[in-house]
Amino acid sequence: MNLSIQNAGKQYRGNFWGLREFTLELGPGVLGLLGPNGAGKSTLMRILATITKPTEGTITWNGDSITRKPNAIRDVLGYLPQDFGVYANLNAREFLEYMASIKGLKTSAARQRIDELLLLVNLSEAAKRPLGGYSGGMKQRVGIAQALLNDPQILIVDEPTVGLDPEERVRFRNLIADLSGERIVILSTHIVSDVEATATAIAIMDKGHLIIHALPEEILKAVEGKVWRWVIPSSELPAVRAQHRVSATVRRSEGVHVRIVGDAAPHGEAEAVQATLEDAYLWYVQN
Repeated sequence: MNLSIQNAGKQYRGNFWGLREFTLELGPGVLGLLGPNGAGKSTLMRILATITKPTEGTITWNGDSITRKPNAIRDVLGYLPQDFGVYANLNAREFLEYMASIKGLKTSAARQRIDELLLLVNLSEAAKRPLGGYSGGMKQRVGIAQALLNDPQILIVDEPTVGLDPEERVRFRNLIADLSGERIVILSTHIVSDVEATATAIAIMDKGHLIIHALPEEILKAVEGKVWRWVIPSSELPAVRAQHRVSATVRRSEGVHVRIVGDAAPHGEAEAVQATLEDAYLWYVQN
């Protein structure tokens, strides 16, 4: 099971490259794909889902080009796009039956699979309600269910926790962890905590380029000794933000506890602290 991306690029109008010289080799596990808005994450997802074609480079699934033989990957793909939409007049079961027919699932097998998935995403009791009356989080869970209908070998989810409440986000994280096994899961997001909880490997993108692809612990090692905690008056916070890379702030009675990422201590009173993935992400994106 191998998904290979070699020097992939996507050019849009005005000579703008949404993706450029992107190379990545993927096997089973959960890849957390991190990057700010506009980093090229959705462009990459759409190329892998064969919705759009790369301008340059090659992408192969088990040795077959997904450009020349798109069905090779489509048959084993589950995809939840960022702008996932539903048919408001259908209920969840009807919608999933419709999606199952598009994917070519046999009726009897599809019904059993739909029952399993509705239970998995905690929608069994709401399965006969029209989707138009669903909350944003419930619609997102329907989207997750449709992506899993064909028990895919490759699961691509683009910003999947947008609109989910904290409890639903935890449920989704656990679901992704359970699904990893013998499949490739690509979790594209700008929410670092989602990746921290689920990913077996991390890729950080910015401005269409791959900055780093490594294990979470390797990414954390790169910022050891570069994260500082400094307690300052709240009146000084704007100036500190202007001069340093601030990854987090917490207000306390004694002042604002500021986490700063940098090569040297920002002040004599600042103390070194253990780095988090959020700190490392900021280091790589803004370095």
